[in-house]
Amino acid sequence: MSTRLIRRHRAIDEASEKLLETAITRMGFSDRAHDRICQAACGIAHSGAGLQGVPSVESPHIAEAVQYRSLDRTYWA
Repeated sequence: MSTRLIRRHRAIDEASEKLLETAITRMGFSDRAHDRICQAACGIAHSGAGLQGVPSVESPHIAEAVQYRSLDRTYWA
């Protein structure tokens, strides 16, 4: 999914958005990392939804995506 589509169609609640912004600020991630985290969180949310429809991205999805991004930064930077 492209960044434009994610920004247009993502359904991130307010608490998740705050969590994401806090993680971006504290860990010093870039705007590109923000988009990648949103993409990963969207994928995590959709993989857990199954046939229940399109889920919203919630705080656990954001937290898991941030964790993956920080691991990526640690081992591949």
